[in-house]
Amino acid sequence: MPGVVVGTHYVIKDEPCMGLYEINEQSLGNKGFHRYQIVHVVRNDRPAEYRKDLGPVSQFKGIDQLRIPGGVVDGNKFQILHTVGELMNIADDLRGDCPFDKAELAGVHRIKD
Repeated sequence: MPGVVVGTHYVIKDEPCMGLYEINEQSLGNKGFHRYQIVHVVRNDRPAEYRKDLGPVSQFKGIDQLRIPGGVVDGNKFQILHTVGELMNIADDLRGDCPFDKAELAGVHRIKD
């Protein structure tokens, strides 16, 4: 059974970060879908989750949802390689303009007219 996720009201840019996600979810009070930035850090040797409401999904048309890992699994241990600030900068860059062709990455050939 999964454990309880501890929430936090803040993150520090120099803090080690397990991952950053920007995903669309139902907003509180069922008032439509919003884009949320979710940041996972380690506090007091336990994972903690920070959530920020970025606004209605209509503001993010054509912008992909993001899942950016902050580290790697090394045997039975998770090694954190990035800070909150680094992952936020990566998210800003990806949200602004995708630096690669997703179709090429997936190996999909586009049919030209």
